Amino acid sequence: MTKSAEIYACLYAREFPTQALLRLRPELRDKPCVVMDGKPPLQEVCSLTRKARKLGMAHGMTQVEVDTFSGVTVLERSAREEAAAREALLECAGCFSPRVEEVSYDRSFLCVLDIAGMKGLFGPPEALARSLLTRVGALRITACVAVSSNFHAAIAVAKAPLPLSVRVVPTGEESMALAALPLTVLDLGEQQAETFLLWGIRTLGMLAALPERELISRLGQAGKRLRQLARGEAPHLFQPVEPAFTLRERMELDSPVEVLDALMFVANLMLEQLILRATARVLALASVSIALALEGGAIHTRTVRPALPTNDRQIWIRLLHLALEAHPPQAAVLGVTLDAEPGSTGQVQLGLFSPQLPEPSRLDITLARIRAIVGDENVGRAVLTDTHQLDGFRLETFSIDPFEIPSAQPAEAPPATLRPAMRRLRPPETVFVTFQGPRPRAFCFRQRRYSVERAYGPWLTNSEWWSATLWGCEQWDLVARAPDGSALCGCLMRDVLRDQWKMAGLYD
Repeated sequence: MTKSAEIYACLYAREFPTQALLRLRPELRDKPCVVMDGKPPLQEVCSLTRKARKLGMAHGMTQVEVDTFSGVTVLERSAREEAAAREALLECAGCFSPRVEEVSYDRSFLCVLDIAGMKGLFGPPEALARSLLTRVGALRITACVAVSSNFHAAIAVAKAPLPLSVRVVPTGEESMALAALPLTVLDLGEQQAETFLLWGIRTLGMLAALPERELISRLGQAGKRLRQLARGEAPHLFQPVEPAFTLRERMELDSPVEVLDALMFVANLMLEQLILRATARVLALASVSIALALEGGAIHTRTVRPALPTNDRQIWIRLLHLALEAHPPQAAVLGVTLDAEPGSTGQVQLGLFSPQLPEPSRLDITLARIRAIVGDENVGRAVLTDTHQLDGFRLETFSIDPFEIPSAQPAEAPPATLRPAMRRLRPPETVFVTFQGPRPRAFCFRQRRYSVERAYGPWLTNSEWWSATLWGCEQWDLVARAPDGSALCGCLMRDVLRDQWKMAGLYD
């Protein structure tokens, strides 16, 4: 078995602090914007858009210098939004290769993918690079991809100031492809950059042409390393990272928000990104948690979980809106974080004559509206408890397992049997009972007197003697008749502790 030839794809995104902020602010993408970093009054421009650069703005400008330009949007650098964007990019790169190494620095995102052996999945390297760029563009990040058989050559070509978005360097032509690139694509120290400037060395081709021995005698082993980088021959020990699959988006608002509709507009943009990332892995969103950072430092959190996982953005917006409408934040919102749990949806094959199942989205929205009226603790699925007590049940969160949905094929119906049905009376109605010996002889129910013809019982039940909720009851099933001949079949219950008789239900 022969080893695959080395080949790497470098994903490079310039001005990453700006792109991380603008990916969730589409209204600012076509405007001149700068990102300030540092503590006032020592803030400086750390990143800016192309339109801001065309106006004459540059890195390192102070706030006073920025104020001299009109029509420029000033944003504060957000480490949280950059971390969320970095996680999304690493996760995206992980879809194209299991081996990804991040080599980002202050103002740029940069990662390298080991794509050896990926041709059978994604086609030739150029096709893989274009597919990767398309996926990154869906995340609203502008980037470029360079492919080379040398790790450092791929990085240098990606960082080159060229308008190309996909650059493929043929194997064996690394030195030729790097020759015209400026020295700025290498991570030179200040002293090294000044030395090369004095020597008149401005491109990698000029650096590669220097004699190795003389270069080492003047710069030491660092000179040899730089010459190897310029020729595309520098070795590298690949150190892959394992990006975790986390569906999370963060956004720090430019100003406090108190209106729920404005907050939903922000959540809509964040949900779009979460759904896009889940869809890329053939998954759906099973639950979404929204955490609101409020003025004063408090965190307001709500979680919505529909009956079935879904990627319908309108359903999620509606559910989040109903949840926050029922439990509104108590202060203005300064930041929003969305966390989602992935899930899979089950497909049900219906028969030609099978009735159509109700839409899960209608059920989810209906349940959310009911929760807003009666409270979260009063909505769910009734589950019987392990007791003989009447109405002994508890509420559990309503959910549907898509893999347990019954088949649409009709099953053979069991033979029909006639069974009496009991209509439970809630609450049970008080009755007055007379006895003949140990058995009931007559009773008054709803202002009518009934004579008992047949009585079955008593059945005694009691439980929870260990707690304050001790209970005990005596049950009789009766067939009685009124003076006008009308019959009544009912279930008569006696509260043993309180010695009270009540009609618990009527048999049809």
